[in-house]
Amino acid sequence: MAERIATIGVYGFDLERFLGTLATAGVGVVVDVRQRRGVRGREYAWANAQRLQAALAAAGVGYRHHRELAPTTAMREAQYRADARVGEGKRSRTHLSLEFARLYTEQVLDRADLEPIAVLARESLPALLCVERDTGACHRHLVADRLAREFGFEPVHLHPA
Repeated sequence: MAERIATIGVYGFDLERFLGTLATAGVGVVVDVRQRRGVRGREYAWANAQRLQAALAAAGVGYRHHRELAPTTAMREAQYRADARVGEGKRSRTHLSLEFARLYTEQVLDRADLEPIAVLARESLPALLCVERDTGACHRHLVADRLAREFGFEPVHLHPA
């Protein structure tokens, strides 16, 4: 069986279902790839960095922040422009624009040292965390795909039930 790398978003979960999904999948550490580790709205206050880290610790799940894997503000703005052209919003987005994927790949992934995450994946199942519900609408799938190509990990995308 190939070693795995999981991905998970915040949208669509409440804290109990989020932690349950991690436990069911056997996730040992959450790898936060957000630039800003907050989520707007009372519904997702549990996903703000300090609250999330405390909940994960209580559940026996590790936490690492890899800000260097977050998209820049300019990249996010390029995605927002693409979303506006097709009438989608951050919470309803179904895919990333080609421009965003190109910018993210060239400016982040091609320069990133993914070895620390590969090391984590050899020890315990990590889950790359961002906010979007749909994995294809988030940069975390680009990171998971690169880890699959470079290190042979099998991506497993966790979704709300």
